Amino acid sequence: MSTQLLIGGRFYSASSPDATAMAVTDGTVVWLGAGQPGRALHPDAEIIDLDGAFVTPAFVDPHVHVTALGLKLTGLDLAGARSLEHCLRLLREFATARPEGAVLGDGWDETMWPEGRPPTTEEIDEAAGAGRHVYLSRVDAHSAVASSALLDTHPELASTDGFTRGEPLRAAAHHLVRTAALASLSAAQRDRARAAALDHAAARGVVAVHECAGPEIASRNDVRGLLEFDHGVEVRAYWGEAVRSAEQARALVDDLGVHALGGDLFVDGSFGSHTAWLREPYADESGSGRSYLDAEAIADHVRACTTAGIQAGFHAIGDAAMDAIVTGFGRVAAELGGPAVAAVGHRVEHAELIDAEHIAKLAAWGVIASVQPGFDAAWGGRDGMYAARLGADRAATLNPFAAMASAGVALAIGSDAPVTALDPWSAVRAAATHRTSGHSLSPRAAFTAATRGAWRAGGVRDGVAGTLVPGAPASYAVWDATELVVAAAADSVQRWSTDPRSRVPGLPPLNSDSPLPTCLRTVHRGATIYAG
Repeated sequence: MSTQLLIGGRFYSASSPDATAMAVTDGTVVWLGAGQPGRALHPDAEIIDLDGAFVTPAFVDPHVHVTALGLKLTGLDLAGARSLEHCLRLLREFATARPEGAVLGDGWDETMWPEGRPPTTEEIDEAAGAGRHVYLSRVDAHSAVASSALLDTHPELASTDGFTRGEPLRAAAHHLVRTAALASLSAAQRDRARAAALDHAAARGVVAVHECAGPEIASRNDVRGLLEFDHGVEVRAYWGEAVRSAEQARALVDDLGVHALGGDLFVDGSFGSHTAWLREPYADESGSGRSYLDAEAIADHVRACTTAGIQAGFHAIGDAAMDAIVTGFGRVAAELGGPAVAAVGHRVEHAELIDAEHIAKLAAWGVIASVQPGFDAAWGGRDGMYAARLGADRAATLNPFAAMASAGVALAIGSDAPVTALDPWSAVRAAATHRTSGHSLSPRAAFTAATRGAWRAGGVRDGVAGTLVPGAPASYAVWDATELVVAAAADSVQRWSTDPRSRVPGLPPLNSDSPLPTCLRTVHRGATIYAG
């Protein structure tokens, strides 16, 4: 048995909040306490001096698109485009530097540009060169623009739902073109993208991600290849394809090797692309979005997965989508019983426009909410994209994390990368400093949702994963951090303390002007997967 003794650190541990040392034997935490007794108890251990660094349970990101994130990291990243002209210039420079092959880009957001509109097909053709296949996904990944050459590969596109000449591709038209664009990638390109994405995760203290794949996002071969990819970051794969029977559910899981049938199983789309399914029309466009699954199909999928003992899940953002989710789950709970549904730990992704009735019912059925606080940080507030799409009053009801947590809905915090950055400390800060009063989580609750809560969302219910206590897996991150504090939620009376006698483990300050921790090392089950 091999033991390491980490000394001279600060540890985020509920069982030992004042610990300065931790012992790890064969990938398991076996002891926390003070340095001197640690040396006496483990005289033969390898000593690792932390020099005052901060050690926490490692993060898990429960909603990621690994290949897409890697393509953004290694390819054309348009998130920094400040205008339409800047976007086209980035495209032109990228295409010139890489004269062969398709161009895949990601991250443009016309709501941030003075022109207020996306590129046209003609502008893309001019910037990239005639005959070039170009696919540029909007930041929310629910619409895209493309070159003439790529659009022409699908003569049926003109009659496909979601295609309007001169506008971004949405719905089925978008899914069709995205599939064609991704099919052009070589195996080597996919592997480079996967390595870049998982290296990026490890460098940010993340030891596991939940891949949210599906037939409208990437191919079956892509998810199979990801699961075969050898990397220290653990991957739990979700496949978003609806089934109607337990036999079909089991067969699909066995065929793909995935862990669950959920993630981005679309009930609707997104606010930014006007495809989130709403009860009332958008404030800035006629129509109420898109419906991809109705309550009957949702009930069929939940029933099949519950009977098969397979975790199910859905992508749902608008309030009409949440109505369908609640109706579908309610039918299955009435047939099989609420405890049977709750035992499987089904999920809903995003759950942004959610009301008190939705929350109460999801809590009763044990449905886990996988949420992305980075959405509010990017698009919330009275002047943000949410307010433009919905009106300020309706936008202010989005992402009510505090109400969900207080009602008993288990939360898991992630990124939906590449939609928002895979940066867990930023996500924790966004949850603790919500733009809408009353919706924030406490820093401690937000951190728990990004660690222990995310493990639980992936079916790990051993009571210790995502913590630093004796018996827990030694999956931790070492951080260069400032002074640690204990703080209440941003919306409550602030009580800040650095006194270890409070017996509450401290966290770095999460206010906007405080630097976030920098990762020095990431360890998963005792193995170092990142060293800065």
